[in-house]
Parts: sequence; structure tokens; C-alpha cells
Amino acid sequence: MGICNPGYFKKMTLRKAIPSEIPAIWEILRQAIERRKQDGSQQWQDGYPNEQSIHNDLATDSAYVLIENDEIIAYAAIIFDVEPAYTDIQGKWLTNGDYVVVHRVATSNSVLGKGIATHLFKLIEDLAIASNVYSIKVDTNFDNIAMLKILDKLDYTYCGEVFFRGSARKAFEKVLHKK
Repeated sequence: MGICNPGYFKKMTLRKAIPSEIPAIWEILRQAIERRKQDGSQQWQDGYPNEQSIHNDLATDSAYVLIENDEIIAYAAIIFDVEPAYTDIQGKWLTNGDYVVVHRVATSNSVLGKGIATHLFKLIEDLAIASNVYSIKVDTNFDNIAMLKILDKLDYTYCGEVFFRGSARKAFEKVLHKK
């Protein structure tokens, strides 16, 4: 069930999360963990992410929420720094300069099927450009079909494999352009 009203997304705001929002963020992540399990994905089935992940994201100033009508509908860690796991890629990144890393993307069950995660990525791209960073790097599990579809739809390029916590992950990059 897609959204036909083009103004629908204009009511949404991407902003940094605050500590009082941890319970709502954790609920969204728990919903996403359960969806991965129901989809048969191994991603996020080992105790990560967890509530401490959100605390860590807040501490590093990388916790972001997508808000609609004063409600948190999505979460992502948006990191304007080097991801150590990305320095050793089996493959090749498109660029070698500054980049934004996106981790822990999750949407609320209340907005499933409405293109919210895709819209979230577009807002992250806008945030990167506004910060004069023209590359986004992201990774996902081989069996996270939902995320793989989003990355394909938004023209992210498969660059190879990176390794997190002992397992291989598909790595993608998108080079952005000034608007």
C-alpha cells in the first residue's frame, strides 16, 4: 500500500534523537528485529542491536529519528566519521574521501509499506550534502531483502564485502551531487 499524496512526506522531520526518546526508539528497533526474524533473515538475531546501541549512538551524536505528527516513525544511526570495518573491504569503494555511514535503520510497524525507509535515506542524502559530504556508505546482511531493495531503488552501488562481528556483509556506496 503506497502513498499517493506527494505532500505526505513533507510533514516529516529528520532530527537528532534525545535521551528521553530511547524507549520509543528501542521499541522500533525491537519491531525491526522481529520483522527480520519473520523474514528468515539472520541479521539482528544475535542480541544486536540492543538498548545500549542507542545509548552509544546518542553518546557519539549519531542517533537520528524521523518524526511525523510528533511521533517517532523511524530511526537510524547517521555517522559523520570513519567506520573502521570499512577500511578493509573485499572489493573497492567508489571514493576514498569523507563519507557518511548509515547503521541501524528501522521503521515502526505503524508505517510499513509506505516508503518511509526510502524517504529516510533521501533525507540522509540531503543531510550529507548540507554537511558537504558527498558519499554515503552502508552495509547490510545478504538476506535483508527489504534493505537490499531500498539500496537498489536509490541507486546505491554494490562495492564488495565488509566484516562485522565475524560475518560478511554486503557493502554499498552512493556518490552524491550538489543540488
